[in-house]
Amino acid sequence: MATDLTTMTTGDSPISAAPPFDAWADRILDGGELTRQEALQILESRDEDLLSLLAAGFRLRERFFGKTVQLYFLMNAKSGLCPEDCHYCSQSKVSDAPVPKYNILKRDALMDAARLAAELGAKTYCLVISARGPNEREMKAVEEIVPEIKQKYDLDVCACLGLLSRDQADRLKACGVDRVNHNLNTGEEYYAEICSTHTYADRVETLRHVRDAGMEMCSGGIIGMGESYDDIVSMALDLKELGVQSIPLNFLNSIDGTPLEGKKDLSPQDCLRALAMFRFVNPSRELRISGGREIHLRSLQPLGLYVANSVFVGDYLTTKGQAPDEDYQMIRDLGFEVTTAVGD
Repeated sequence: MATDLTTMTTGDSPISAAPPFDAWADRILDGGELTRQEALQILESRDEDLLSLLAAGFRLRERFFGKTVQLYFLMNAKSGLCPEDCHYCSQSKVSDAPVPKYNILKRDALMDAARLAAELGAKTYCLVISARGPNEREMKAVEEIVPEIKQKYDLDVCACLGLLSRDQADRLKACGVDRVNHNLNTGEEYYAEICSTHTYADRVETLRHVRDAGMEMCSGGIIGMGESYDDIVSMALDLKELGVQSIPLNFLNSIDGTPLEGKKDLSPQDCLRALAMFRFVNPSRELRISGGREIHLRSLQPLGLYVANSVFVGDYLTTKGQAPDEDYQMIRDLGFEVTTAVGD
């Protein structure tokens, strides 16, 4: 899988030349695309070349998003009780992790969370349930709450409800849902290694239903589950082909009690290279640093925003996130600014 790079010699030691990141950025800014082989070279590049990679990636980020950062807020509206066997997930049927288990929350709890999202400066409220797909009671609950959230707090609403039929997608569009999240999670060739109760094709079909219903697609994946570089690149290219508007990139938080317990294969540099590759492959798409950033990027989190333009603020579904004040300070220290206007 590795690509031979041109080498230079300093004294007796051969030094691999950095890939031409700036030339690739020039091509993309002129309307071209990154090739699969070039995407692999980004993931395989040296730590010594990381700053030049991020600088080239920032040129793409700045062209399409300037120095703005969009904040997202996650609400775990239904926790645990999931019949699927996704190996990374603490809410799956194969998980022994001690997570809260409850059916879809009542209106007041969902509205309180929407209020908090608005107070934290989030632009998008992400309503998430653990399920193979929504049942009728859950669909009706979403249909009832979404118009109220949008009217009272002027938030965009992203629904993450599992696999959807075309009729369900049409109903979500009709009630005012702006975007649906349904992650591909990994490349098609590796998917059976992380889940057996549904397929990669099932996930792609749901995204097509969302697109055909007229909503935006939010879909990304998880890095660090044992996949190859080729799997990561395949996922990035598939998201590009589908025309996904928003890409959340997670870094595996290996939770005790899940099949991937104890798996910690990522360095901060690995995470930054992955973020940069997704920016090069999908230059005009929103790219969000998502779950696991605090664990894997650690003190290098700010560097991720040179290529990504979005983060979650507050906690994740079953794990704690960084304190919001620390996120705001990080954004200010970078000289960036939070995007708050809905519809930007």
